[in-house]
Formats: sequence, C-alpha cells, structure tokens
Amino acid sequence: MTAIGRRLPMLVLALLAAVVIRAQDVGWQVRFHGFADNREYAHSGLYSQSILGVRIAPEIYFSLDSSHFLHAGINYLHEFGSQENMSGTVLPTIYYNYKRQGHDFYIGMFPREGLLSGYHRAVLNDTLRYYRPNIEGLLWRYTDKAFHQQLWIDWTSRQTSTEREQFLAGTSGHVNIGMTYLSHQITLWHNAGSKRIAGIDQLPIRDNGAAIVKFGVDLTSIWFLDSLDISSGGLLAYDRLRGVYGWRTPKGFIADLYAAYRSFFVANSFYVGENLPIVYGDRFYTATRYNRLDLGWKPLQYKGLEGQFTLSIHITPGAVDNQQQFSLRYQIGRLYAKPR
Repeated sequence: MTAIGRRLPMLVLALLAAVVIRAQDVGWQVRFHGFADNREYAHSGLYSQSILGVRIAPEIYFSLDSSHFLHAGINYLHEFGSQENMSGTVLPTIYYNYKRQGHDFYIGMFPREGLLSGYHRAVLNDTLRYYRPNIEGLLWRYTDKAFHQQLWIDWTSRQTSTEREQFLAGTSGHVNIGMTYLSHQITLWHNAGSKRIAGIDQLPIRDNGAAIVKFGVDLTSIWFLDSLDISSGGLLAYDRLRGVYGWRTPKGFIADLYAAYRSFFVANSFYVGENLPIVYGDRFYTATRYNRLDLGWKPLQYKGLEGQFTLSIHITPGAVDNQQQFSLRYQIGRLYAKPR
C-alpha cells in the first residue's frame, strides 16, 4: 500500500470531523422497505418471477445552514432465500443536497424513492425500485405552486476494458391550470462502448428512450372521493443502433385513471399503438394493446409507516395475467441542534 493509501482513511476521518464541527445541525434517518412481488406472466410469454426481500438504508446528515446538507450512509438489500450471496448487497449512499427558494439539487449517490418514483411504468419499470434504489449522478428540480420541472442523469455503468459506458438521463414536469394540468416525462438510455483494445470488435452504440406527454384533470376537489385523477396523451419510443439501423419511433395512445377512497384505491392504465422497445420500460408495452388494472388497499398509514396490498390484472391480446404485491415502507428520523 502506498503512503497516500495509508493516509487516506485518516484524511477522510479528519474531513468528517471538520464537517461535524462546522455543522449547525446533525440528524439521522432510516428508511425500511419490505416487499413481496409475485408475477404470474406465463400467458403473456413474459418472465414470471417472485421478488421478496427487505432493504434498510440508514443515513446521517449534517447541515451548515438551512440550504446545504451532506448525507452519508448505506443501503442494504437481502432477498429471502438467497443462497448465492448470503451477506446481501450493500451500496454506499453519499450525496450533497441544496435546497433554496424552490430549487432542489442533488449530486452523489442518493435515493431514487420520492425523486423518480412518479415516473410511468411504461418509461421506467418498477423493478428498478427493488434493485437500483440509488441514483448515481445528479438531479435538479424546481417547484412552485403551479409548476414543477426536473432534470437528472444516472450513470449505470463505468467504462472499462470489459464494461460498456452506460447512463440513463431524463426530464419530467407538469404545469397546473386550475383543475387541469399538462405533464411530460422523457428518458434516454445511452449504451456506449468499452475502452478500445486492438483486435477486439466493439458492439454498436445504442440510444434508446421514451417520451410521454399527457393532458389531465384532477377532480378531487369536486368529488366525494379522496382522489380522482384522469389523464391521457401520447407515448413515443425512440431507438437506434448506430451503424446498424437509424432512428425508429413507434408510438401510441395512453390513458390513466387513479381513484382512492379512505384506504382503498383503483388505478387503470390503457395503451394502444405500436410495439414499444423501451429498454428500461415495462415489457408489457411491447404489446400493441395492453390494459393494467390495479386494485389496492393501504391498511397501514401512520407517521411514516405505509403498508400496501395490490392485485394487478394484465390484459394483452389473447392473454390475461396477474400480479400480487405487498409493500411495507417505514421512514423514521430526527434532526437535532448540535450542542454548543
């Protein structure tokens, strides 16, 4: 080990001590996610599987003032019955967060939940919540009463002699006009090459993504339900394999409904159009007609605790499949003033 390598842990500890001394507030938070997701997709010819496990993500954070925050922690996953890796998967969580006058900026390795969890499944599938809980990159968002916009980039693979450079980037937002709104979600996945080595052929570079633009109406304020939202619009995929084929842009129509009353909810998503080869999207949208019906119940909702059961019915031409999900999320934390 070099002299720099031996000194690095001491330098990190010294830096951490300096941050603690300068910090105005020190706090902590713990996120817990337990999940059971049983997917019976045989009739549609898609991959059936059961995803069961627990994830826990403790963090500590320091604030120099009301705008600047530094977070550090880990994100640990264990899948039930796993024999290949009994110790589970541990990921670092380290990021800087700036908050001021509607602006919210992140850089580092920070939680996906709450930032990208609102994306439509056609654009970003929900499996990412289980296996890629952190974004590794940057995100900026701006929010006021009637307007929201965000931009982000997530590096999914670093270029080496054997690994390809990959990143996923996107933008989303909405504008509220009374009870109506206009929203958009756009993503792009860039799959570049590995480091060039003489005598080894490179696979072509691929660019792949999707865009949704929808017009919606939120009828919650004039209805007896706790929530009633209806929206529809266009869904476009784009895909090219450089040197093999140019841009392909299949498209279609999509409509969504969400209704909730007390602890029960119903969600329905309908798509009709062309086959959509979206790499990070839900595979059901490769069908030319698809309807997903979700029947849900939230029996636990109390002070950062939420438990949810969902039965999903997937209908594609000539096939009906189903999915059962249970999710329990619990978030606790405390921010306290540093003793003087």
